[in-house]
Amino acid sequence: MITSKSIEKLENSAVKLSLTVGKEHAATEYNELLNKYKKEVQIKGFRKGKVPSSVIERKFGEGIRQEAASNLMDKALKAAMEDLEEKPLGYDYPEVQGEPILNPEEDFSFDLIYDTFPEVKFGEYKGIKIDEKQVKILKKHENLELEKIQEQNSVVMDKADETVGDDNIVTIDYCEMDGKEEIEDTKREDFVFTVGTGYNLYKIDKEIVGMKKNEEKVISKKYKDDFENKDLAGRSLKVKVKVKAVKEKQLPELDDELAQDVNEKFETIEDLRKDIKNQLQEKADKKIKSEKVEQLMNKLVEDSDIILPVSMIKAEQENNWKNFLQQSQTKEEQMLQFLAMQGQTKDQMLESWKENAVKSLKSQLIFNKIIEDEKIEVSDEEMEEEIKKQAEMYSMPVEDLKKSFGEAGLKEYLGSDIKQKKVVEFLLDNAKINKSAEKVDYTDLMA
Repeated sequence: MITSKSIEKLENSAVKLSLTVGKEHAATEYNELLNKYKKEVQIKGFRKGKVPSSVIERKFGEGIRQEAASNLMDKALKAAMEDLEEKPLGYDYPEVQGEPILNPEEDFSFDLIYDTFPEVKFGEYKGIKIDEKQVKILKKHENLELEKIQEQNSVVMDKADETVGDDNIVTIDYCEMDGKEEIEDTKREDFVFTVGTGYNLYKIDKEIVGMKKNEEKVISKKYKDDFENKDLAGRSLKVKVKVKAVKEKQLPELDDELAQDVNEKFETIEDLRKDIKNQLQEKADKKIKSEKVEQLMNKLVEDSDIILPVSMIKAEQENNWKNFLQQSQTKEEQMLQFLAMQGQTKDQMLESWKENAVKSLKSQLIFNKIIEDEKIEVSDEEMEEEIKKQAEMYSMPVEDLKKSFGEAGLKEYLGSDIKQKKVVEFLLDNAKINKSAEKVDYTDLMA
């Protein structure tokens, strides 16, 4: 069928495939279509199926040649792919160059341009030099976690002296004043906020400190020209405030009783402290490991020579967009409207993600090549163990999980995930790690 075939490499892992099909195949394709038209077409003055070929060609010849050319290109491309090394990626269909014209009496030639899988070339991946932070976890870090636990177990009560102070939770009515008159459309009743947070329109936290329940007061305020609320910026105004309720948080004592309330596995406050310290260490270890992996990937990508095809990058960007919509639980139409309100477009957002998309793709390609080179496999035992973990995570029986995801699809997904994790461990085990001499504060590390 194909009498000649050639490949020309282009930029960005694209190629131009030039094919020539013998004239006998061009004639066959054309004549088969012509006969099909003769059987089916109806023209006034002729019985169906009895229209002369010359009439068909005069009336539909150009359309028949275009359809025959399209059919022949599909067949030729399929035949060419059987032994062609540079196969097209699945993101886009090969693009026909120009408008090839089929002449049933001549060989039929045409050119196609398409993206191919990029060549994955990168540097040495064993013995990469990376830095490892050392962390110091102090009593103050444990105390901060204990304070959070106190906060979570606090009780909000009416304040005994009914006087507003910092960190009190107050309920107020307020409105702006014009002389002695209340401005109706500025009235707000039963507004609740915590004093000192600034979570109120007029930022009157300091002004109401010392007020008592049921007390009313007119506050004079002058706002700076660069005040965050543009409606108030540069203005001087009076705000009438009435305190309707004053509450405070009562924190539990840091004692054995609190520890037991948190979890029955704790008998004493020291048990809780030990658990907090262990959790802080686990979080720190996870963060340090994440940073080491980031260093590894940056080095691998930096030392790589991978030219990504445009269609692959676009597909990754679209996948990121779909994940973004899913995570934000927003329909695409609503997100586009929201972006328009912010003066942004989807294309601008995708462009801002492009650098990360390219890095992610290169990292994935490098990982896959290491998996292939190091012959990293997943055993049946490892697979079953991972399926059990996933079932526990989703709180469902193993068999239900397999049915829900489809056993074949689930194993393919988990198998790939396990291999990725194995590559990470392989790279870390073979890295040259420089442990820092000074320890970083836990808070700074996690920030």
